[in-house]
Amino acid sequence: MQAYYDVRETAPAAEREQALFERLPDVLQAARLGAPAMARQLQGVDPARVTSRRALAQIPVLRKSELLQMQHAARIAQPVAQGDAERVRVFGGVSTIGWGAARRVFASPGPIYEPESARPDYWGFARALHAAGVRAGDLVHNCFSYHFTPAGSMMETAAHALGCTVFPGGVGQTEQQVRAMADLAPQAYTGTPSFLRIILEKADDMGVALPSLRRALFSGEAYPPSLQTWFQARGIQGFQAYGSADLGMVAFETPARDGLVLNEDLIVEIVRPGTHQPVPDGEVGEVVVTTFNPDYPLVRFGTGDLSAMVPGQSPCGRTNGRIRGWLGRADQTTKVRGMFVHPEQIAGVLDRHPDVARARLVVSGEAGHDIMTLRVEAGDGLDVAAVAATVREQTKLRAVIEPVAVGSLPNDGKVIEDMRRYE
Repeated sequence: MQAYYDVRETAPAAEREQALFERLPDVLQAARLGAPAMARQLQGVDPARVTSRRALAQIPVLRKSELLQMQHAARIAQPVAQGDAERVRVFGGVSTIGWGAARRVFASPGPIYEPESARPDYWGFARALHAAGVRAGDLVHNCFSYHFTPAGSMMETAAHALGCTVFPGGVGQTEQQVRAMADLAPQAYTGTPSFLRIILEKADDMGVALPSLRRALFSGEAYPPSLQTWFQARGIQGFQAYGSADLGMVAFETPARDGLVLNEDLIVEIVRPGTHQPVPDGEVGEVVVTTFNPDYPLVRFGTGDLSAMVPGQSPCGRTNGRIRGWLGRADQTTKVRGMFVHPEQIAGVLDRHPDVARARLVVSGEAGHDIMTLRVEAGDGLDVAAVAATVREQTKLRAVIEPVAVGSLPNDGKVIEDMRRYE
């Protein structure tokens, strides 16, 4: 059985990095020409010069909330459009394709609309399915939704790219799912881990054995070690993949079970929440992705998810970078004394005080008596009063400044921690 999906998975890391950044200028140029919103994001940027991570980091991050606003604004500005203008109206100027070239259009919560073209394995999940042990000729029982969101299509197109047959189980109808599995004897399952557990427990209640099912690719929710052990006890090896409706598959688990290996056709950065700046390897921050998808060319797209890079190479032999998986959400905006405080404002404090290595705003107290404490990692000689004045300027609120030892703040990606209780 072939261990790797293709030769790129074991290519030298430096060779992969060079190849990606050799391709990137053309990707950026095509995005600028074909997608008006990308042209605005890349204004003042010479694509030919974006040949390194340092250069890429100069492009502003486009966050998911901004994409939603762009799409809403485009639809309000053009309630009705035809031809080429339709793709701008629907997709907010991010897509290079419209009706016809887009075989399907999906809606994620918001709603945010995403296109899917006819390119094989459009969402890039075939690599994750292969790592989970799925092979040509297998039958895949797909229990992701087939309506509105693209999850069902993500797995189906990936399975087809591997040469598999798919049963479109979708969600719900647990008893019918059991009957179909018993009749068709699928080798693999795709869907959430919680729903597969429900199906298997229902099969137990019905007295139905499902011995064919041995592999699973999960996404959409957490897959903790306890659940992994539960499936293994039933002879099922389950693996997880991380992705989104905007980007497709970003990273996937391998038999090494040591972090999630990044997909091949994208560049992943981890940035400090609320900023555009990458953090050092190992530090928790927001997952920012540049995709090489010519149909939906997102550049430095901020997912809003927290993760961190894992040092070293995966024991499975794949040489691409790894992330720790989903570690929470980056949007930590909170309201203090009737005013919203954003991570960007705390980043502004750090920009003004380079002697502060890291900072964390802790909001405590009771309802009506909010207390803001800014914990800052800094050496001796910090001008506490100056930092307090900058916080006041940035947030219009007063804060207590609490110097702490360098390296003492938790590495969890939190810039704002709300410790208030309203019991």
